[in-house]
Amino acid sequence: MTKRNSASVSIVLPAFNEAKRLKKTVTAIYKKMKKLRPKFEILLAEDGSTDGTDKIASELSRIYKNVKHFHSDERLGRGCALTKAFKKSKGEIMVYMDVDLATDLDSLLRLIEEIESGADISTGSRYASGSKSKRAFKRFVASKGFNKLVRILLGSKIMDHQCGFKSFRRKTTIPLLDEIESPHWFWDTEILVKAQKKGLKVTEFPVSWKESKDTKVKFTSDIVGMGSKVLKLWIKSILYE
Repeated sequence: MTKRNSASVSIVLPAFNEAKRLKKTVTAIYKKMKKLRPKFEILLAEDGSTDGTDKIASELSRIYKNVKHFHSDERLGRGCALTKAFKKSKGEIMVYMDVDLATDLDSLLRLIEEIESGADISTGSRYASGSKSKRAFKRFVASKGFNKLVRILLGSKIMDHQCGFKSFRRKTTIPLLDEIESPHWFWDTEILVKAQKKGLKVTEFPVSWKESKDTKVKFTSDIVGMGSKVLKLWIKSILYE
């Protein structure tokens, strides 16, 4: 087990067209991590942005020595951007969170400590007992339905698969990344499901979460698309297990 407080931490921020809030978010995370851990880096996985996010990310990497910018000319998808950044990271504990900081940063220490306490993967949960979340009713219903479908068809024990606030033990997660096929939003669910099937320890804990007005998730196409991916993964599990 990693000695508490001594592990290096890599925080990955997947960023597509986040020019309006990237600097504020990086500054907030940097200040928070300076108080929490002596060894950390922040990786900006800038994914084919067209609004100047790349220039802001490059500027931030010059301002802060432990902020790194990884640019892609074409949009790879959030999942692919995360995978590439994790493989380039150095931390014993790998964290990612959404740039909108929908999850309160007060939960960041808990996210890190879950791995230090023995978890292989940990995720913040909007639906675990004690959580506080604010979002549009139709998105709440769709999200609850999606998570229930994942638990029924794919055997997951997790209440909330898609919360953009997760941590990973490097040693056990890096080998798993090559098995994750989803390039975009379904990446979160796929890695949690496959980690559980491999017997890795996956935990979740309640967080305070508030939906961003500028969410990148498209209600109809993305949510329906993720539902179809659950069915595909279920069919594949039946055919090959």
